Amino acid sequence: MMTLEKNAILAEKARSSSTSHRRPTPAARWIAALMAIPLLGVVAAFAIAPGTATETVVVHRVLEEVPLALPASQIETASLQYWREEQIQRGDTIGSLLARLQITDPKAANYLRSAGKARALYQLVPGRSVRTVTNADGSMITLRYVNTDRTELVVERRGDDFFTREDSLTGEHHLLMSSGEIKTSLFAATDDAGLSDAVAIQLADIFSSEVDFHRGLRAGDRFSVVFEGFYSNGELVRTGRIVATEFINAGRSYRAVYFQDASGRGGYYTPDGKSMRKSFLRSPLEFSRISSGFSLSRFHPVLQTWRAHKGVDYAAPTGTRVKATADGIVEQVGRQGGYGNLIVIRHSNGYSTAYGHLSAFAGGLHAGQRIMQSDVIGFVGSSGLATGPHLHYEFRVNGIYQNPLKVGAAPGSPITIQIQSAFEQRSRPLLSQLDLVRGINLAALN
Repeated sequence: MMTLEKNAILAEKARSSSTSHRRPTPAARWIAALMAIPLLGVVAAFAIAPGTATETVVVHRVLEEVPLALPASQIETASLQYWREEQIQRGDTIGSLLARLQITDPKAANYLRSAGKARALYQLVPGRSVRTVTNADGSMITLRYVNTDRTELVVERRGDDFFTREDSLTGEHHLLMSSGEIKTSLFAATDDAGLSDAVAIQLADIFSSEVDFHRGLRAGDRFSVVFEGFYSNGELVRTGRIVATEFINAGRSYRAVYFQDASGRGGYYTPDGKSMRKSFLRSPLEFSRISSGFSLSRFHPVLQTWRAHKGVDYAAPTGTRVKATADGIVEQVGRQGGYGNLIVIRHSNGYSTAYGHLSAFAGGLHAGQRIMQSDVIGFVGSSGLATGPHLHYEFRVNGIYQNPLKVGAAPGSPITIQIQSAFEQRSRPLLSQLDLVRGINLAALN
């Protein structure tokens, strides 16, 4: 308001000045108006004082012709090179990956698909990165792919040929933290959180005795993880072991930390030292759905008759890994009637488990071999009397069939008094990190 009043007073003074003074020209008034515009937040008013001589501003109009196009660059665009990087997604092929990298080079694509030395690219690991150098026309010059945590696959073009080598990587180890919420499935939730499938599989394995990942997951369940990450040249090349984790299922919280004793024997324990390991896993598959349960009378889809179904069927894609549900000794490996490819494992205290309809057995598996819990023993298939790929799993006690879903499992050995202090010293900072990531997760949800 003070500025407006000041402008009005100055303008009034200009109007009431003696008529003997020269009246400002339009150009001079225009310049004064421009100077009165606020600049950088400072407001100032300018006026022509009485008696100030002014002159007419001479304006010259200059016309120049502006070219419609810029002069052609002296740089040959064909010599330009472009760095590009893409992260591998689940379901990617070499073709889809090259398309996202904007590589239009049939010769390079054929080489990557057929060269034995480039075979590492056949197993595209989701989450890892591929970096390339290309020409402006989309032809590939160099491709780099971190094959393992120790080596990087390098494919280079030399003239019309391609050459492949493996470079050693220098790695760094860090502890990483993340969290997520279940909306549809555990895999989808870990994808949303930017975590690898290896983390999801570990989560299911750690809590397999507490959480039913086949039937018990609920929308809104949450998880938090502290895990190892291995880096090379600033890139996460591999996720390692989960060292602390929490899973909240149907409102109930389960926590676990990893601890390794002086002898090198490690496992997951609750914060108060109880073992997360049970004598038997809930399921021999990490993820699947139950297609047929234990029943004394079920209509057999192949034989078209009513008969007892003495196990549980887990529907899963052909090739899904099948794990031993407990320590034991392989009693039988081979084909047997309607079971198709069958494995029978003998456990302690008169227990035994059977795994049928397999597509293949784990390499080198044989009768008499000692097996540890969670060892991969075979792969889902549809051999024998099966209408589709699934695993038939049986649980027997002294030869009598039991419902695998109702069999209780004894807990493993807890932390002993002798190592209690070492366990607490190791677990305390891990649990603090778990509290931190859980707090961030809860804050994001609110």
